[in-house]
Amino acid sequence: MDKPTPQANTRSSLVVTAVILFALTFLLIKNGEQWLRQILIYLSQAGWARQLISNRSISWKVASRFVAGTDRAAAISTTKALNDKGILVTLDYLGESCTSQDEALQARGEILRLLEDIDQYQLKANVSVKPTQLGLKLDPNLARDILTDLVEKAQTVGNFIRIDMEDHPTTDTTLGIYRHLRNNVGLDNVGVVIQSYLYRSEDDINQLINEGARVRLCKGAYAEPAEVAFPRKVDVDANYLNLSRLLLAPAARSKGVYPAFATHDPAMIDDIKKYIKSNNISPDLFEFQMLYGIRRDLQEALVKEGFRVRVYVPYGTAWYPYFVRRLAERPANLWFFISNFLRA
Repeated sequence: MDKPTPQANTRSSLVVTAVILFALTFLLIKNGEQWLRQILIYLSQAGWARQLISNRSISWKVASRFVAGTDRAAAISTTKALNDKGILVTLDYLGESCTSQDEALQARGEILRLLEDIDQYQLKANVSVKPTQLGLKLDPNLARDILTDLVEKAQTVGNFIRIDMEDHPTTDTTLGIYRHLRNNVGLDNVGVVIQSYLYRSEDDINQLINEGARVRLCKGAYAEPAEVAFPRKVDVDANYLNLSRLLLAPAARSKGVYPAFATHDPAMIDDIKKYIKSNNISPDLFEFQMLYGIRRDLQEALVKEGFRVRVYVPYGTAWYPYFVRRLAERPANLWFFISNFLRA
């Protein structure tokens, strides 16, 4: 039997990818954003979809809107450009759910070098890391030890590490590692993330406030069951505002809590701005955070208004899961991808 030609394989790949894109479009029209989001989050974790989509050059062309580049040099260059606009940065070396200790140690080495580069170039940037990239699902002690190395290195160069939050089965272990670094190792240059779509988050926030934590508040970007997370966007938004109030309250400020509000939603941002104005809260006591490539106009407008803005800048070759989650968050991102794909 004749083997398929490379051209035939390419055509087949294009056809399958086009079918997936049109199916996603149909789901959005027929069932609304919630179904679409669930499907896209599934695709972000599917190996077959990663191979199919990430091998297309047009996919990287669109993904590069949200990812600074595939190497550290690109990330440093992007950071300099943002700093020149008065924007702070948190850098993320992309990767998650590593499958071996060697992968975890490779990520450790890259992040250590990243911290050195930030110091060398005097960038206004810190670093965000995902525990599963450092071996959390292989061995929590491995991830804890690597994070200890990273936070200690950050301390020596006057920097800060933010431990990203992933899906809900990792929440307790992630918070446990954070508290180990704070309480057992004595490191205070480390922060954590709380997601407003989880029912448990108010309790977590109250405990973190009592501990004087540095907390990034986000809505959450993983597919979670209704048993643990609010299924409706309106409830996620309401909880976000509730948690933002707690993080800005006098009790939190008295403990030295420095919150970071990660959102691109103008309504959320306006509500926080009104609250801090009515309560005479200094803009120096918190910051807004946004993703690279999303709402650049809003980022720059907030800086002009005198607010601190930090942009989450990812880089690396493992960009596919991150990219597809960005498509899941906003349908406009998906239309942008589809229209560019069909023009390719």
